[in-house]
This record gives sequence, structure tokens and C-alpha cells, in this order.
Amino acid sequence: MACVSDQKPSLINHPSTSTSISDFPNICEVGDQSSVSMKPPSLLRLRCSVQNYDWGQIGEESHVAKLFSRNSMEPIDAHKPYAELWMGTHDSGPSFVVDSGIGDQMGTAVSLKAWLRENPKALGEKVLDKWGGDLPFLFKVLSVAKALSIQAHPDKELARCLHKLHPTTYKDPNHKPEMALAITEFEALCGFVSVEELKSVLTSVPEIVELVGSTEEQFFNIKEQDGEDKVKSALQLIFTQLMSTSKDAVSEMVNKMKSRLDVEIKVRELTDKEKLVLRLEKQYPADVGVLAAFFLNYVHLKPGEALYLDANEPHAYIYGNCVECMATSDNVVRAGLTPKYRDVPTLCSMLTYKQGFPEILHGVPVNEFTRRYSPPFDEFEVDQCTLPSATSVEFPSTTGPSIFIVAAGEGSLQTSATEETIVQGDVFFIPAGTEFSIKAPFMGLLLYRAGVNSKFLI
Repeated sequence: MACVSDQKPSLINHPSTSTSISDFPNICEVGDQSSVSMKPPSLLRLRCSVQNYDWGQIGEESHVAKLFSRNSMEPIDAHKPYAELWMGTHDSGPSFVVDSGIGDQMGTAVSLKAWLRENPKALGEKVLDKWGGDLPFLFKVLSVAKALSIQAHPDKELARCLHKLHPTTYKDPNHKPEMALAITEFEALCGFVSVEELKSVLTSVPEIVELVGSTEEQFFNIKEQDGEDKVKSALQLIFTQLMSTSKDAVSEMVNKMKSRLDVEIKVRELTDKEKLVLRLEKQYPADVGVLAAFFLNYVHLKPGEALYLDANEPHAYIYGNCVECMATSDNVVRAGLTPKYRDVPTLCSMLTYKQGFPEILHGVPVNEFTRRYSPPFDEFEVDQCTLPSATSVEFPSTTGPSIFIVAAGEGSLQTSATEETIVQGDVFFIPAGTEFSIKAPFMGLLLYRAGVNSKFLI
């Protein structure tokens, strides 16, 4: 999940070449293609952007930091948060092509976006027809130390409207369905709890009842069999009331809840949700998001499990490392657990208010070593390839492009035209129609590949 930031992303190059960042005195701006003239290779080695949002894991603790360091040959700053590694063409964190034969005579580094505009056939005909000359997906690795904001991503219609009205806050006109695939144990809030669970919350959390007033009584009169529209209307009413409460009132009730739970923990075992909100309160004191967490499903992903999020669904990542893929967008509407701009009216009006525990994807085997995670979105899917030592795997050509990252290990990548040594932190763009194989002769490899959903490409 992307977060809009005022920080300029770091640009990184690849460690296996002698090229340093100082060797690229001019960075080709997105849209500036006057110097770009290249013959399409079978694959492109990429240097990518890193985002240092304050919720990222610090220094050596961060998986993103390790990937960044291997990709850039830059030392890890022990005091700096490393939150997201971006792989793709979004203007807020572009990837650049690393190849001594690519660029103009002055040695200008070429963005992947600019390269694709000069080489659109690398995207494949179906992708070009639907999305034009750009990647439809954005690929990331996240290292989360503290909760990201309670947020949702707008659908296409709302995204176009928000971008037109507030282009500095909502930076593009695209929607942003997304999927998170756990690398480690991963915690998140996602979607609204059921009617019955929410009634239990309103019975056991008196501080929320004090804030929402009479809307609580209206909600208790609702039954799930009353019809979806009536249930959603009641949920929207009570959630909007909570999120719109004054800061002073919220601060008072959050402190009151914390004091109550600090006493009750001495005489009973707190629920998982109660333990979570106490953690959130330490990270974001007096924040309405601490109370809003009671309305959302608390999801624990094991490594290899994935969670997908459609447009207009509330969520917040809490802790852990994951691979994330989404439609190429950076639109985020926030309402809690954040020091950043909050757009409470927009968020409360845009949500679907769908209830129930989200679907967890476990991946479908595509070969002995690879599992595929295919959410119901055309823009993307993700493969996880776990390759033991002394083994190899072939990736057949597809009619769409893909990007893959080496998350751990060392081996080699081979196409019909070239063979490359690959190590942790390597990122490659694979054009449509390219077959390649991966070998792990001496140690195991962990790879993640993002590509256009194969169901769309059929």
C-alpha cells in the first residue's frame, strides 16, 4: 500500500556493475524521450526507488533496507526507516534501466517508463490495447514496523475526480486494487466485522458508545436478515459518527479506554483486538483510528498467504514484511492512525461497507517450485518461486510483461540471448514473449514475479 510522501525517493543502481550513481549525471525525466533510442533486449536489469516513510522498519531490521543495499551497494543507515522498495513506472518512485548500452551519448540513465514508450512492443499487444504504453501494475516490497493509516483506495471514477480537484494530494487518476503476499508473519486490518461481532464490540467497549450516541441504538435494532442495504446504511451511519467526532472527545475516550484495559488486564486475559488497540495507542496516542480498529477484521497472514483489497475497502497494515502488487497508482484516502492529511468525509462516503472476513489466498501451484496468486483484477498477479539448491525452473513466455525480484539467495538467469548471475536485491523487467530459466546451483533462491493477470492474457 502506497503512502503519499513529500520525501523524494532514493534512486538506486545495481551492485554487480561498476556503475555508481555518480555515473548518471542526468536522469531522464518521465516524458522526456528525445535521447532514448534502443534495440529492445530480452531483459532489463533495473535500479529502483526506495521510500523512507516513518512507519518503515529501521536500519538492518528492515528487509527493504537489505534489498536496497544489495541493489545499490549503498550502506544501510542504522537510524533510518526503510519502508518500501518500488519496482515499476509510477512517477513517485520510478525504476531506471541499468545497461551500459542504454542511454544517450552523455550517459543519461533512462527510466523504465521512457524506455517502454520507445519500445511498446515489450508490453504485448493486449496490454497495449487496454492500458497504452505503460505498465498497468506497480510492484513493491514493504517492511512495516508500525501501523500504516486506516485508509482506502478510490475506484476509477472517484480517482479521476479527486485527482482533478486535488492533484497534489491525489497524484494520479487511476484506481488502486492491491494484494499483499506475506514474506514473514504479517498483521493487517481489513474490511468490516460482521453485524453480530460489531454488536459485541458496542456491548464491550463503552467508550465507543459514548462517542456514537443514539446511532448505537439504531444499529442494535439491525439484523443481518434485514437486507444488505439497511445493514450497510446503519454501519455507515455509526462509523461516520465515530470518525467525525472532535479530537478532544476522541482523546478523552481513547485515554479512558486505555485506563480501563490497564486495570482489566490484571484480572482477565484481554482479547487479541484489545491487545492490538493498546499497541496502536502507543504508536498513535489519542487517535480515532485506535477505536476504529474495533470495527475492522484483524488478519494474521502466515508466510506464503496473501490478502487482496478491492477499491473502496478500509484497511491498515500493522506489522511485518510483504510483497505488494497493485494497479499503477498512489492514491490513498486516509482517516486515522496517521500524522498525514485526513479526508474523513471522502473516506466515509466512498466505502462499500461490505462485512465479513476477507478471502485469504494460498496460491495455486504452476510447477514444482512456484505458486501463483491471482486476485480478481486484470492488472496483476504474483508468483512466488522457492528454488532449492541444485535445481532449476523454467518460466515460459507470456503475452504480457513482468518484473521479478530476487528476495534471497544466488543463482543465474538465462534467456535465449543472455545469461546473468543473480543475487539478492536484483530486479529485472521481462518483456512480453520472453522465455527464461532460473538455476540455483549452489544455494537456494527465493523469487517473486509480478505480471499482468494470466486470465486476462488468455
